[in-house]
Amino acid sequence: MKKFFILSILFFILNTLAYSQTGIQIMVTDANTHEAISGATIAKTNDQKLGTTNAKGTCSITVQGINQVKITMVGYTTQILSIAGNKLDILLVPSTLDLQPVVVTASREGQARQDAPIAISKINSTQIKDTKATALYQLLNKVAGVYMVDLGNEQHTMAIRQPITYNALYLYMEDGLPIRPTGIFNHNSLYEINMSGVKDIEVIKGPASSLYGSNSIGGAVNFITQGPPSGYAGNVSIRGDNYHYRRIDADGGFTQGKFGLYVGGYVAHQKDSWQDYSDFDKYSANFKTTYDFDANTRLTTSAAYNYLNTQTPGSLDSAHFYDKSYGANQRFTYRKVESFRASTRLDHKWDENNSTFVTLFFRHNSTAQLPSYYISDVRDNAGNYLSSNGQVNDQRFQSYGLLAQHRVNFNFLHSRLIGGVYVDDSPSSYYAQYLDIDKDVQNNYYTGFTNTGKYIDDYRIKLFNTAAYLQYEIKPLEALRIVAGLRYDRVHYDFTNGLPVSESKYKEQETNNFNIVAPKLGLTYDLGTNKGFYANYSVGFQPPETGDLYSSRQLTPLKQATFDNYEVGGWFSAFNKMLYFEMSLFDLEGHNEIINQLLPDNTTQNQNAGATRHRGVEYSLTLAPVKELTFRFSGTNARHTYVNYSEVVANYSTNTNTVIKYDGNRMNNAPAWIANSELTYKPQYLQGFRIAGEWQHINQYYTNPANTKSYSGYNIYNLRLGYDTKSGVLKGTGIWFNVLNLTNKLYATTVTSNQYGDTYNAGAPRTYTLGISYSFSKY
Repeated sequence: MKKFFILSILFFILNTLAYSQTGIQIMVTDANTHEAISGATIAKTNDQKLGTTNAKGTCSITVQGINQVKITMVGYTTQILSIAGNKLDILLVPSTLDLQPVVVTASREGQARQDAPIAISKINSTQIKDTKATALYQLLNKVAGVYMVDLGNEQHTMAIRQPITYNALYLYMEDGLPIRPTGIFNHNSLYEINMSGVKDIEVIKGPASSLYGSNSIGGAVNFITQGPPSGYAGNVSIRGDNYHYRRIDADGGFTQGKFGLYVGGYVAHQKDSWQDYSDFDKYSANFKTTYDFDANTRLTTSAAYNYLNTQTPGSLDSAHFYDKSYGANQRFTYRKVESFRASTRLDHKWDENNSTFVTLFFRHNSTAQLPSYYISDVRDNAGNYLSSNGQVNDQRFQSYGLLAQHRVNFNFLHSRLIGGVYVDDSPSSYYAQYLDIDKDVQNNYYTGFTNTGKYIDDYRIKLFNTAAYLQYEIKPLEALRIVAGLRYDRVHYDFTNGLPVSESKYKEQETNNFNIVAPKLGLTYDLGTNKGFYANYSVGFQPPETGDLYSSRQLTPLKQATFDNYEVGGWFSAFNKMLYFEMSLFDLEGHNEIINQLLPDNTTQNQNAGATRHRGVEYSLTLAPVKELTFRFSGTNARHTYVNYSEVVANYSTNTNTVIKYDGNRMNNAPAWIANSELTYKPQYLQGFRIAGEWQHINQYYTNPANTKSYSGYNIYNLRLGYDTKSGVLKGTGIWFNVLNLTNKLYATTVTSNQYGDTYNAGAPRTYTLGISYSFSKY
């Protein structure tokens, strides 16, 4: 018995010692998405490091003599927590103040912001959660230098280091993969994104073609989708506004052992809104699974489906706009979009210095429309009305592709080399048919249409894009990082015309190859204490769009346009990290730009005849004088000018043509100042409550290249309130109330001028949105 007693004491002592060595298991997850956070630092309160979380977000530390731990991660608010028990679950909140050291994917791998020599901004999950956006422009317009133009029902166009344009000067990605292939750009394509499944948005301003390829000229927008949460979590919400917009969001997922699953989406419906003939339906969903073979190998499979069916009322003339008469002049135009994307990605870490990922992807897309902007009147030389016409068209593509990348680190000057290949096989088709439009001339109303069955265009294209890229980074000094990149793209179009030879004005078959090299050279210099600067030179390229090159009305061959970008920028913090400031100065010069020129016969033709210059400064200030209050001011001042641009104007009375040159003029639809500011208050005495006021400013701009017409721009104000219950029986419930256009300002999101007058895309009147949500999670 004595022997047994001694053994029991020894066992107790050994078990106690073992516990003191094993200590406590810590799990760190994102407070908004509930995903595991890898790379978070666990330390004592004196910053002595104890460990780092692994891919599962966990870390085991010894706790002997420790009462509190400090958890830090770039992009998140630091927490100091007391130790209780042998397990500690920590929820880190993405910071809306400490914006400078966020993790970005400028190299398709996570890295600190100060290591990327480009102008890049991130909208994190906290900003997305607080904004409760009903359309992406309500988020993206918070970024300095970005004006996403709302065209209604999730339709849009963009202005980033460019005027408001519908041209293919932007690259839109989902998890680093372009959502559309080269040559088939659509300025509306962000309606193919599931807003409900996005956790972060990264905006790269300026050319990023050396890594991402074509069209990333004005900017590249990368949507990072939600992944499986640790344990399990879910959320459901319902919202609606005073103009009959209704939406339901739901998402959820779990991680069990090596397997993780996330599913999320939303259904939106609008009927009888403030604008006539603007009903729409949207169905959107994301699906993602992860499987960890081991600590170094992960397989991620994802899919996204989006469907949009919307009426399209068209723009307004000046009389209807200023009279606030939002009626449509027809009731038959529409747009129907269906898109599906799927990918599977295998990540493997060979050792501390080598890692590889390989992604296979698939896309399917159909865009059918009877567009209002193609309805036009035919008049004689005296301006007398003769008839009206329009068109119905349909574009489809299907993609099969591969993206593979390898990264290797070298001991030599802390350098690393990133190399990758990209293959995209995207056969596509397009047709357009003439419509005879019936018009009530007296009331200026289009009453109906007849499909003539006659084709304007009917073609097939075998589109094959192959690319290889390299990026080398070196640190000759501890504070200095130099990045050099080079990408080669071969874009191959194989065109077959389906029109009968007698009807085809251009060609029956043609093959075009565009071989493009895009270099980049940049540097960052870390001045310490969250201060630094960067500089870079980069080249962006834009091969001709298939619609521009192969339209039956296109008679002139086209080549790719190129853009040279020079920029410098910097960042700093002050007053004990209560103030952050970032600024970028850029000079973007376009050559051989593809422009639509007016010809003597009053027809138009795409030509490589344009040259432009875009110079400006982008800046963002974030200030937190007290913990509960955050102020953000983002803006850009820019001058967009024509270097080489002209039109041919025909005078039918004298049968003469006049060439009008606009060299040196301001580009039309190019505001000189765009600003967005927000003041957010989250009181400590009422945890979960928030109130934010936002100001959006668009400066005056010219609406024609002659600079003889202009629009005054606008100022609108938004108010957002919300409350999330943190405890009690209602824990997990939330309610929010947003007021957009608080002062009920009459404004247009964009204005264009032509020979017959000005047209306005009206912004929404004062809009109230009320929503409720419920979320749950368990680890």
